Amino acid sequence: MQPDQSIIEDTLNMRQTVSCFHCGQPCKRQDFLSDEKSFCCYGCKTVYEILNENDLCEYYDFEANPGIRFDIDTDETYTYLDNTEISSKLLLFEINGISRVQFYVPAIHCISCIWLLENLNRLDKGILKSEVNFAKKTLLIDFNAKKISLGKVASLLASIGYKPLISLETEKDNPQKNKNNHFIVQLAVAGFCFGNIMLLSFPEYLGIDHLEGNLRDLFSYLNIILALPIILFSGRDYFTSAWKSFKQKQINIDVPIAVGISVLFVRSASDILLYSEPGYMDSLAGLVFFLLIGRWFQGKTYESLSFDRDYKSYFPLAVFRKENDDWKACVVHQLDKGDHIRIRNREIVPADSLLINDSTYVDYSFVTGEANPVRIMAGEKVYAGGRIIGQPAILTIVKKTSQSHLTSLWNNEAFSKPEQKSYQSLMDKVAKRFTWTVLGLALATGLYWYWADAERVWLVVTAVLMVACPCALALAAPFTYGSMLRVLGNHGLYLKNAHVVENMANVDSVVFDKTGTITHGSDSVVWNGTMNEEELKGVKAIASSSTHPLSMLIAKNIQGDGLESLEYYEEFPGKGVSGRIGDMSIQLGSATFVGLEDTKLNATRVYVTINNVQKGHFEIGTAIRPGIKKLVSNLGVKVKALLSGDGPAEEEKMKSIFNASTILKFLQSPHDKLNYISELQSGGNTVMMLGDGLNDSGALKQSNVGIAIADDTGIFTPSCDGILNGAQLEKLDVFLGLSKSALTVLKISLGISLLYNVVGLSFAVTGHLTPLVAAILMPISSISVVAFTTFMVNIIAKKRLS
Repeated sequence: MQPDQSIIEDTLNMRQTVSCFHCGQPCKRQDFLSDEKSFCCYGCKTVYEILNENDLCEYYDFEANPGIRFDIDTDETYTYLDNTEISSKLLLFEINGISRVQFYVPAIHCISCIWLLENLNRLDKGILKSEVNFAKKTLLIDFNAKKISLGKVASLLASIGYKPLISLETEKDNPQKNKNNHFIVQLAVAGFCFGNIMLLSFPEYLGIDHLEGNLRDLFSYLNIILALPIILFSGRDYFTSAWKSFKQKQINIDVPIAVGISVLFVRSASDILLYSEPGYMDSLAGLVFFLLIGRWFQGKTYESLSFDRDYKSYFPLAVFRKENDDWKACVVHQLDKGDHIRIRNREIVPADSLLINDSTYVDYSFVTGEANPVRIMAGEKVYAGGRIIGQPAILTIVKKTSQSHLTSLWNNEAFSKPEQKSYQSLMDKVAKRFTWTVLGLALATGLYWYWADAERVWLVVTAVLMVACPCALALAAPFTYGSMLRVLGNHGLYLKNAHVVENMANVDSVVFDKTGTITHGSDSVVWNGTMNEEELKGVKAIASSSTHPLSMLIAKNIQGDGLESLEYYEEFPGKGVSGRIGDMSIQLGSATFVGLEDTKLNATRVYVTINNVQKGHFEIGTAIRPGIKKLVSNLGVKVKALLSGDGPAEEEKMKSIFNASTILKFLQSPHDKLNYISELQSGGNTVMMLGDGLNDSGALKQSNVGIAIADDTGIFTPSCDGILNGAQLEKLDVFLGLSKSALTVLKISLGISLLYNVVGLSFAVTGHLTPLVAAILMPISSISVVAFTTFMVNIIAKKRLS
């Protein structure tokens, strides 16, 4: 009896080799089936089923077979992460059940990965948010520990094919360090093979006798053997990158490089094996070796530009540390484990610490972006980046802050603002079209030389593919702005990131706050009233808890430590502060804040009431910062307004400083300041706002460039774009001029980059450039741009700031 034809066809179909629907690996149709889709293993099938059940199959729409084959882990694999001692080493943040962790995930490789990993909350409701850093292959996850444990989070990632690489060591098993070591090995192998190929090619360079043809062939075969490690190991990243860009239907700069290497190897191998010609293996080896040197150099330059690499140079946050029974200001990088620090109202906690006070409230919006103060009890942990709300907190540091943590928090998206990056956008567009243009030019050049001189076509085409490089274009903006970032930082202006330099160059309107910005310190602080010693201590305790400039002046002028424990403390921006110590309820602030009427408008006063009884007032003669009048004169019409929350007591003094065209506004609430900035912007102005960072936080965030003025300590809002040392305020006009100069240097750098490509391509197209020389010129173009921008920025800065 003959079997049914349909059965035979079904059997043949089941044995047919197909691609796994998830990862693309070859497999038999009958191995693992689900929804009539074939999978190579149980792991790939399981991932598909998980995604399908959660309506996440869009993952497969971005790219065909985007997954990676892996073995399914059991649920117990990551249970060790739920151990408190272990989880505390991994968690960046943990409060009220909300936790944050960052995993290194090597499997991240395409847009499908990013889409899936940033939609983890659809797989488990315990995941609150997830963000991918594609360049670093890291995944930042916020999760509700009451709904899903850390171990379950790791298991979830592994179950969908993204095993986190977990290390409890700080440096030893650093994935980035291992990656760098791998690159060094690639470079070493390329150098070794290049040197030996050159050695074996010397007889050919010097001219070999035809009678020794066998020896020449032997050397040529050895060259092929030595070229294989270069192609398969040292140059593998170029082919991998090119292949991935093809799979994503895009073209990147590695495509012409991969094509050039392939063309040169195939042509050389065919010459040696088929025609007994020497080929161009020496050019190929030198090409890859110098390309890798160029990549190493580029990596080093980007590494040196990384803004969060060393916050000691850019983040002048200081707090009070206890030293010999006294509290002294100390910059954060000098803090050590076990130090006692005192953090005042609205100051940032610089390192993970334990609370010594009975309790305090902490605002973690600097960490999470959400302003919901959390009550912390004595002995509980306060995480770096939290902002103390209310009475001062005494803390013991339990973990030194990592180099990048505070600066990365400052750059949190929650505090970002729309940025004008016109030149960066322009270069992104140029780079996108650059590769297609190069490939088209290489094709046209190849066709011409095929008819003109077919022997040279491969070398000429390879030279065209090698010499054209957008690396110099890509380095122009970040290195120009990055160099200027360092110059400004060395002179007291610490910017949030390099893009602020470009925004500063476009500033046409400057707005000042008064107290703590135009004024600083005091000519005199005079107490008019009556208070006993206990009441004076109470007033100092309240005043020293505030970061407002006037409160700091009062605290400084009252004798004693003023560190009594506060039962209650609250600050009202632009108005005053109130608190309770024992049976004393104390208020410090403006006349209206304490329920009085100020009859003397030509003096700055801070009134005091204790238990609703007026005790008197401090009369403060504020001092004008040195050089302010000259600064205002140099800025000229750019100075649009002075916005002050104080009364008009010092209006005449301000009129003597500012131009007649400058608007002077007093009794301005934080909201009034913000509205004024908005009005200027609606008129087409690019606005810089300078304030003390507390009362002016809204205006600083609204402005195009918000600069917080800092003196003894780095009190600022995370929404500001920079921190300016108060002693350097008089140089503001110079800083703005330097930003404009940086823009000019950038334009010239772009011109150099374009000139290099035009001249290099013209020599390559006409056949006057070998691939080896082209490979050497590629890193030289980047070096020339970096050297030019660094030299010019330093020369200009030295001239302007001397």
